Amino acid sequence: MARFMYEGRDSRSIRRGTVTATNKRDAAIKLKNEGIRVVSLVEQKETVLTKDITIGSPVKRDQLIMFLRQFSTLLQAGVTIVDAVRILAMQVEQPAFRKILTLVQEDLRTGTPLSDAFAKHPKVFEPLILNLIRAGEVSGTVDESLDQLADHYEKAYRSRQKVISALSYPIVVGIISVGVVIFLLSFVVPMFVEMFDSIGGELPWLTMFVLKASDFVQSYWYLLGLIAAAVVIGILLIRNNPQGKYMLDSIILKLPIFGNIVQKSSLAMMTRTLSSMFSSSVPILQSLAMTEKVVGNSVISKVIGESRESMERGGSLTQPMLNHWAFPPLIPHMIAIGEETGSLDSMLSKVADFYEKEVEAATDRLKALIEPLMIVFLAMIVGTIVLAIMMPMFSMFEQIDSL
Repeated sequence: MARFMYEGRDSRSIRRGTVTATNKRDAAIKLKNEGIRVVSLVEQKETVLTKDITIGSPVKRDQLIMFLRQFSTLLQAGVTIVDAVRILAMQVEQPAFRKILTLVQEDLRTGTPLSDAFAKHPKVFEPLILNLIRAGEVSGTVDESLDQLADHYEKAYRSRQKVISALSYPIVVGIISVGVVIFLLSFVVPMFVEMFDSIGGELPWLTMFVLKASDFVQSYWYLLGLIAAAVVIGILLIRNNPQGKYMLDSIILKLPIFGNIVQKSSLAMMTRTLSSMFSSSVPILQSLAMTEKVVGNSVISKVIGESRESMERGGSLTQPMLNHWAFPPLIPHMIAIGEETGSLDSMLSKVADFYEKEVEAATDRLKALIEPLMIVFLAMIVGTIVLAIMMPMFSMFEQIDSL
């Protein structure tokens, strides 16, 4: 898509502005359809100032959920698909998302199916969205497909936010603890060095340790920043490597307490996605391939890939899951029952509900437990430094009393 600056006339006045189209001819036709007789039409080259710069998806997950929910509501109210997209495009706050919806609206006006119009913008509309909408277009239930997508993403989003909230608290407190320690060692402890020198005698080992730590922080403070940057860059480089990401994901899943929460969250995402796919009659191999990409954990993703390959060879869907430590027996057992009874989507939905409730309960318990523990941890660190400063002062006060 390109942007064109135009000047023209309608029945009332001179019109100037910009129009988006695939080429100059389409832009002229679009303006003509709007009743504008084109005088000049010039393509506007994108610059750093005019180009939309987005990193990752141009729309946040909660805004996508709201869009899908509102889209479904408008269709159920009898609004046409084209008008519904136009109405929602006017309500969207993000310029990049508004532009995408405008392009989708233009494609729809030319007779392009909704799924194909969405497929031109893969950063926003994932394969799951496209497949469920295609299924809705075939059955004439696009509104139900959109509502199902909104439910799917909302439940996944809520579960993910619970995990992020539980994991972010100790990380934030840890960063604050490091900042407090660096501040005390850099600015507070040096204020007492001269006083300790005047006291003379041998200082307690704890005080000596704190003083040496203070000297190190003041002399080599830049090393702390370099170490932190090196750790962050190292983790990013490892995660960008498939083998490194698999190793990190394995370590995370095996962590005490936190690993169990991440595991259940990933399994909930997997079963919820598969359930949505199967309920929309998406072929099982295609469903597994797409779930493999969206589950978010390399260990779980690899097992899904092995299950897909097993089915391609005529084997069992559950065999790779039965032999893997990351999959509890509940999942292959419920899948096997679903296959036997012909209700695989329903069984997977029940498993997803179960794990989502488990994640919610586990994160609530963790937050209730970890808050006092982190407060005690921070108090112990600060208290140790304060005690190291106060111990020589107690000795000085004892000497004064003895005189």
